Amino acid sequence: MANPRRVVIENQRLSPLINLLKKPQAIPLLLSLFLLLTWISLRLQHSSQSHVSSSSSHPKSTVNSHPDLKVYDDDDKANLVRFGLASLSPARKDDRGWLLDPVILARDSELKGGAASCVSIHVGEIRPGGLRGNHRHHTCTETFVIWGAKTKFRLENHEVDKGYAEVLIGEDEVAVAVSQSGTAHALVNVDPVRSTFFIGCQDHMQNNSSTSDYKVWNDL
Repeated sequence: MANPRRVVIENQRLSPLINLLKKPQAIPLLLSLFLLLTWISLRLQHSSQSHVSSSSSHPKSTVNSHPDLKVYDDDDKANLVRFGLASLSPARKDDRGWLLDPVILARDSELKGGAASCVSIHVGEIRPGGLRGNHRHHTCTETFVIWGAKTKFRLENHEVDKGYAEVLIGEDEVAVAVSQSGTAHALVNVDPVRSTFFIGCQDHMQNNSSTSDYKVWNDL
């Protein structure tokens, strides 16, 4: 059985709080308390979601972390660097769009063996399903700028078990890649709609076909 004296003491302790809550002045206090508790709840929820997102993310690029694209290699194995077009970067310095010097950007990105100058330049389009390259130049290094569509870039690399590295460039990215002298390369448009565009910057003139090997890979 409850102690009557204890009940009286508890009621006396609570009575000032009860009286305060009955007054109109208590409404702002209650609203403030409600807002504080709501803010704390939202903060805890946001923190929990951020933790789940960060723990499930992959340290490599977005392209390589996609579950359907695990067959592709890392950009460094393909001697390539990519930049998203939605945010500012060394390729897109302001809201007007992207502008770059392929020689300087390849050098600043520490790509191996980039062309020191553009002695010969060609600009091209690859329509959906089309292929460019699949050859090996023995007398020049070539630096590429690639953009416009989902594009598969393949570069000969004997440090990879299959003998080459292959990456996928997104339609919302611009990539700079280097194919050193004596290294085969290929560009394949795998986009169903868009055209791939590219610039090829060679550090020496290609005067005849005897210094190049063609149709290096039979699966392209």
